[in-house]
Amino acid sequence: MFQTTAELRSAFLKYFEDNGHQVEDSSSLVPANDPTLLFTNAGMNQFKDVFLGMDKRSYTRATTSQRCVRAGGKHNDLDNVGYTARHHTFFEMLGNFSFGDYFKEEAIRFAWEFLTVTLKLPTERLCVTIYETDDEAFEIWNKKIGVAAENIIRIGDNKGAAFASDNFWQMGDTGPCGPCTEVFYDHGDHIWGGRPGTPEEDGDRFIEIWNIVFMQYNRQADGEMQPLPKPSVDTGMGIERIAAIMQGVHSNYEIDIFKTLIAKTAEIIGVTDLENKSLRVIADHIRSCAFLIADGVMPSNEGRGYVLRRIIRRAVRHGNKLGANESFFYKLVPTLISVMGDAAKELGQMQAIVEKALKAEEEQFARTLERGLQILDSALNELTAKTLDGETAFKLYDTYGFPVDLTADVCRERDIQVDEAGFEAAMAQQRKRAQAAGNFGTDYNSNLIIDTETTFCGYAELVGNAAVKALYLDGKAVEQLTQGQTGVVVLDNTPFYAESGGQVGDQGQLIAEGVVFKVADTQKFGPATGHEGEVISGDIKVGQVLTAQVDKKLRHRTELNHSVTHLLHAALRQVLGEHVSQKGSLVNPERLRFDFAHFEAVKPAELKAVEELVNVQIRRNHELKTAEMAIDEAKEKGAMALFGEKYDAQVRVVTMGDFSIELCGGTHVGRTGDIGLFKVTSEGGIAAGVRRIEAVTGAAAMAYIAEQQAQIEEAASLLKSDSASVITKLKAQLDKVKQLEKDLSQIKDKLAAAASADLAGDAIEINGIKVLVKKLEGVDAGSLRGLQDELKQKLKSAVIVLGIASEGKVNLIAGVSNDLTKQIKAGELVAMVAQQVGGKGGGRPDMAQAGGTQPENLDAALALVQPWLEQRLS
Repeated sequence: MFQTTAELRSAFLKYFEDNGHQVEDSSSLVPANDPTLLFTNAGMNQFKDVFLGMDKRSYTRATTSQRCVRAGGKHNDLDNVGYTARHHTFFEMLGNFSFGDYFKEEAIRFAWEFLTVTLKLPTERLCVTIYETDDEAFEIWNKKIGVAAENIIRIGDNKGAAFASDNFWQMGDTGPCGPCTEVFYDHGDHIWGGRPGTPEEDGDRFIEIWNIVFMQYNRQADGEMQPLPKPSVDTGMGIERIAAIMQGVHSNYEIDIFKTLIAKTAEIIGVTDLENKSLRVIADHIRSCAFLIADGVMPSNEGRGYVLRRIIRRAVRHGNKLGANESFFYKLVPTLISVMGDAAKELGQMQAIVEKALKAEEEQFARTLERGLQILDSALNELTAKTLDGETAFKLYDTYGFPVDLTADVCRERDIQVDEAGFEAAMAQQRKRAQAAGNFGTDYNSNLIIDTETTFCGYAELVGNAAVKALYLDGKAVEQLTQGQTGVVVLDNTPFYAESGGQVGDQGQLIAEGVVFKVADTQKFGPATGHEGEVISGDIKVGQVLTAQVDKKLRHRTELNHSVTHLLHAALRQVLGEHVSQKGSLVNPERLRFDFAHFEAVKPAELKAVEELVNVQIRRNHELKTAEMAIDEAKEKGAMALFGEKYDAQVRVVTMGDFSIELCGGTHVGRTGDIGLFKVTSEGGIAAGVRRIEAVTGAAAMAYIAEQQAQIEEAASLLKSDSASVITKLKAQLDKVKQLEKDLSQIKDKLAAAASADLAGDAIEINGIKVLVKKLEGVDAGSLRGLQDELKQKLKSAVIVLGIASEGKVNLIAGVSNDLTKQIKAGELVAMVAQQVGGKGGGRPDMAQAGGTQPENLDAALALVQPWLEQRLS
């Protein structure tokens, strides 16, 4: 019999495959064709265009096991996860679909046969719901399936609006919609709750396990329900719920997948209480986090990446509650891959990437978690009411990276609510401050509204005649620009490329007899192109014909950098992994800047491999091919969309051999060989999970290498060597310096030993204990520790405090012999002295060091040691 979750998944897919359904893989958790969704949250998402008639498949029946996430946006179960029996951030939806093929009777029959014949669920435990007016569904259930009338429950409009019932589904205010029928399982009278439609329906006794949506209407804007020409079926069954039934348990967290993950989590952290709800949270969250990363989402501060970060940090916080004192979350990935079976094929391929990303985020959060929890704990202890103010919640978010729902999670455990309205108000204020801080002057063109259209003709030509359609001076439309004025010229057509997709706008000039307009930049203003610049000579008038001349050298250098950006993107994905995605770029004549999603610094060997791979593609001299096609066709060909770009139905696809294919409206070289040379100049992080590479090409790359060579030759000259052996000579010099430093350290130790003999004689006695307090002159701070050790050996039993004032800084050390540490702690003593000189410090009971910034107070600070000791030794 089908017991494990993996067996159930296989049984479901096989049943529908045997009944003529095409088995389709789960789609990505990042919806490919629906910008309205944050994450894939239902089995039908990948078929949405099919249901709408915008896409056609080679089959009319399909079945899937779709991975889903509900942890952000409209569908957000995060707050409930771990505290209820059936809420999850990640779940699998088993589904079967008909695209104008079978309808109500077949869909109902399939569901009933799979549940009662294949899975052998007792029929007396099942009841069904239908939409209140769906007599057809009632007849099928009652007459053809044989379900008793008293076990068929009509559910109507119980939410105060037409078709707002749980048993009537609609894609939106308009479009495909239709009634639903659901199957419920009775877990038994030992669990509180009633059947659907009763006052006790919110109990946990009767659980929905199957939902069938009959898409039979197309709702119009006026509310009219027009029958669809080809009614369709969308069904779903949560695998976790049916697994709980088949495994004889009530809570989803008791099924095999969760039991395994909970046990592994407990083993890693060292927990014995397997009923702890924090273990549930972690077991749930590793599923959503691992699969999201495998599908290309990386932790960040916005969008999907921010939701992922929230889930990871919630899991880490619960690990912290359980006593985890080191990174643990990423260690669950191998167990997850094992227990998920066939559903984790892609995850297995991305295992290393997933583990690295999780570990990096966990370590980053761990650095701030302890301090943030201390502040939250202190704030909660001081509360006199049952609400935490929004300002504190915002401070935790802004300063310590605590998502507000993590703060709410901690508060929930103390029966305290968070003032979410106050938090949102503080967030709004921060946005205003950020906008104000970023407003370094208003661009007068930013508010231009230009009611005209410019045709771009600059892919093939850099010179062309065009008529002036509009002129702007200080943001206002004018009929004429005169010599010396700076403004915007709008033409009916132009070879000038307007800034877009990271490529800067062209420069050049607009000329006519006696007229020169120097174009400093080119920008888009809706469908119009604006040439920004200054009238060098003559006057320009609306309607005048000008010759537009793009600066060929600048355009060419920009094209080198733009084309190589495509190669760089492909090379990064090949070397670092498919998770790499563009997060921004800048392409100008001097250099290129490329921002991309990656969870750690790029290793030198990886960066070298990327650079070499790009240069190999340059030497292969691929022809750059461009083609206009429908965006869906472009995506089917594997074309990558660039970050921040908006695409029309028809797109331009740029292909470089079999190495790179991207959607791009920018300008490019004719062949990759034109780029000449690619050289990375820097790589670094600019935000959590986002790296930046800067590079140069062509003549700029040659100049960069020549400059590096000149520096090597200068270094060789200083080392009295040549460039070929400069590394060997430098290593020899460094070894020599290390030996000299070692010799110097030994000399300092000898001098400290000699000085200690003199200093020991200055010790005094306080209550029979030797005490030495001394301000030292001409002593290196690095010698303090050795000097303190020497004095301890000479004085045997003593308390020692030494201080140095040099170059505006104070260095302090306190030493206490082991026989005295129960009475005097070196850390407390040095902290007291450091406080007087504007510093702090600490250490072991027998030795502690500190620093300060007020050397003028050192004498007075040291004078406090004797009374401080007298008080403690009296």
